Amino acid sequence: MADTASRVLELLALLQTHRVWPGPQLAARLDITERTLRRDIERLRELGYRVEAERGIGGGYRLEAGSHLPPLLLSEEEAVTIAVGLRSAVAQGLVDGERTTLSALAKFEQLLPPALRTRTDAVAATLHTTPPRGIPVSAELLGTLALACRDHERIRFAYRAADGAESRRSVEPHAVVSLGRSWMLLAWDRDRVDWRTFRLDRIEDVFGTRVVFPPRPVPGGDAAAYVRGSVRAVRAPLQLDVLLHEDLDRMRVRLGGWGAELRAAEDGCCIWPLRGESVAHLVSALAWVPADIAFELRGDPVLLADIAAAAGRLHAGASGI
Repeated sequence: MADTASRVLELLALLQTHRVWPGPQLAARLDITERTLRRDIERLRELGYRVEAERGIGGGYRLEAGSHLPPLLLSEEEAVTIAVGLRSAVAQGLVDGERTTLSALAKFEQLLPPALRTRTDAVAATLHTTPPRGIPVSAELLGTLALACRDHERIRFAYRAADGAESRRSVEPHAVVSLGRSWMLLAWDRDRVDWRTFRLDRIEDVFGTRVVFPPRPVPGGDAAAYVRGSVRAVRAPLQLDVLLHEDLDRMRVRLGGWGAELRAAEDGCCIWPLRGESVAHLVSALAWVPADIAFELRGDPVLLADIAAAAGRLHAGASGI
C-alpha cells in the first residue's frame, strides 16, 4: 500500500509539471504498465483531481482545474519559492492583489514547517520591490497566459492598441514579462508572421485552443531583453549611433549603467546606440560622454542637424552666463 501511495503521489507531481502526458511516456517515467497507470489515474480522480484523457495524436493525460481545490504537492524548494513570490506579489500591481495575496500568504505560511519558514524569511529579507505605476492587471489573466506560455498552447484574444484600434489575435505565447510599469506578453503573431508584444491590461477574452505548438527561439535568446528593446523602440522613435574613440571595456566602466548596450567597432573604438523620445532627450544623454573622449554621431542627417542646433543653443546660453 505504501508503494502504491508513493507512486500515486509521484504521478500527481508529474501531472502538475506538464500540461499533457502521453500514456506510454508517463508509464515509462513511473516504471509501470499502462494498465497500472490507468488504475492510478482513477485513484486520483476519486481523490478529487480532474484528470482528463485525450485520444489520438497529441493526446494523453491532462490535469484540469476541478470544482474544488484538492491538495497540491510541492517540493521544499517550490514551497519556499511560492511563499517568497506571494510576499513580493503584494506590490506587483495585480487587481485586488494586496488583499487576496496577503490572505493566501497567511494560509500558506501557516502550514510551512519551521525550517522552511526560516528559509523564506531569509530570502524575502533580501528582496526589495516597488509598486508599479501602471494599470493593475487581473491575476486570473496573468495565470491564464502564464499557463499558455508554459504549455506552448496557441491562444486567441481581443486586443486594444494604444490608438484605440481593436483586433482579434491568434498567437503562440512565449513569455510574460514585467517591466515595472506594465506587464507584457511576448508572442509569435500567426497573422503578422512575426514576434509581437502585448500589454496585458489591453488583452480581453482569452481563448485557449488546446493546440500545442513547437516553441520558436526568441531573437537574441532573452525574452525579457527582447521585450524591453521592443517597448523602448516604440517609446523612443529617434535613434542614432555614437562612435566613441575609446576601448569597449574601458568605456563600459566609465559609462556604467548608461553603457549597457555598447558594442565593439573598428579601430579599437566602440559604438553607443542611443534612442530617445525627442532631440532634447538625445542631447541630455550625450552629456554623459566624458569630456576627454572624442566621439562622432552617426544617423539620419536631419536628426543630426537638429541635435547640432540644440547643442549650439546650449553653448550660446552657457556663454552668456
